[in-house]
Amino acid sequence: MSMRLHAPVVLPCDPTCTVLRDAVVDLSDDGRVVHVGPAATAPAFEGETRRLTGILMPGLVNTHAHSPMTVLRGLGGDLPLLRWLQEAMWPAEAKMTPQDSGAGMLLGAIEMLRNGVTTSAEMYFHGEQLVESVLAAGSRAVVGLAVLDLPGMPWRPMADAIDKWIDADGLRFGPSERVELGYGPHSAYMLAPEILGEIAASARTRGALTQIHVAEAPNEDVAQRASHGSVPRLLEQAGVLEGRVLSAHSVHLSPEDIAIYAKHGVGVAHCPGSNTKLASGIAPLRAYLDAGVNIGLGTDGPASNDDLDLFEEARLAALLARVSAMDASVIRAADALLLATRGGAAALGRDDIGVLEAGRWADVVHIDVDDPAFATGVDAPDDQLLANLVWASGSRRVLDVWVAGEQVVAGGESTRVDRAEAQAAVGAVSARLRS
Repeated sequence: MSMRLHAPVVLPCDPTCTVLRDAVVDLSDDGRVVHVGPAATAPAFEGETRRLTGILMPGLVNTHAHSPMTVLRGLGGDLPLLRWLQEAMWPAEAKMTPQDSGAGMLLGAIEMLRNGVTTSAEMYFHGEQLVESVLAAGSRAVVGLAVLDLPGMPWRPMADAIDKWIDADGLRFGPSERVELGYGPHSAYMLAPEILGEIAASARTRGALTQIHVAEAPNEDVAQRASHGSVPRLLEQAGVLEGRVLSAHSVHLSPEDIAIYAKHGVGVAHCPGSNTKLASGIAPLRAYLDAGVNIGLGTDGPASNDDLDLFEEARLAALLARVSAMDASVIRAADALLLATRGGAAALGRDDIGVLEAGRWADVVHIDVDDPAFATGVDAPDDQLLANLVWASGSRRVLDVWVAGEQVVAGGESTRVDRAEAQAAVGAVSARLRS
């Protein structure tokens, strides 16, 4: 059903982060945005009109997540990255069933929607269960099915399974194209260059996104740096960077590496929360932006962050960039908001999400302003309003969420899934994995 959303403030998240006052967002029957602009000049509208009291903005785009790890939240919380993986995560994940991943993904999707995140780029196993949970929650996901090469876990059957799935169901499917399939080769330290090249070639053939961890911690890719100079150089030489590529983390890159990414149009998922918690380092955010690299924000997994809150990532990304440069103007509140929306969409190579503009999916978030964060009023100057949203309010005032025009969060709760049941299911899985 077509619908007009009318609010005191609309933030389309266009390149200049325009603040529209007393504005409308019109949604079509098929779940697309058909018009955004001031109410006074809006075209006549025949459908239902909903008058809201707060701020409307596009759904946030989480460019890197392992959301099924809600079942592992809190494990190994004081370990550095490689020890955290080897001692806490991988032993527990070896016990996980497809149903466990599905339960974790369902709760993760609910948590993200309640935080205003409508799209997440997932890298994990048990793809069918992940997709089932995404569709049940009503969210949107780019599912990069994990590929590793370990004893008893060879890479080729994993990669072949992705090929067959995309060839059978298409790159995007589900109601309003809620699911996009892709490839998730873990990293250059887990897969040989020739394997990475072969996986990337399969992805290019199908127009699919390749998600890969790069240079997250300083000691993870010593051998690869010794042989190729850097992981971006390795990926370039292996032919990985010729298609759609998302480089997760990308903390320890040189200016030459960043230039390689800019040359090939590689997207970057900046994960400041996880990187600081695991003491992995601080990615050079401003350098990426100055080089023209498409960069979005990611939460990483809820066992390494430990939340799925992209507003928090936006705030943290800006704060870390400022203190790294000792310059309070290096990333503004508007910049941080755009990273979480249109920047994330661009990093994923998507032009149908992340912005409220005609033709894109109607993934919309309503922020309630009845909160001390907005005590100065929604009629405050534009820069003050954006500052209050990014620095003070964040996700806690997300009230309603629509995905493709369907309301999937109302009054802060899922309209589709019983959150208490989803939490209980994850609790049961977690207890079993700890035993």
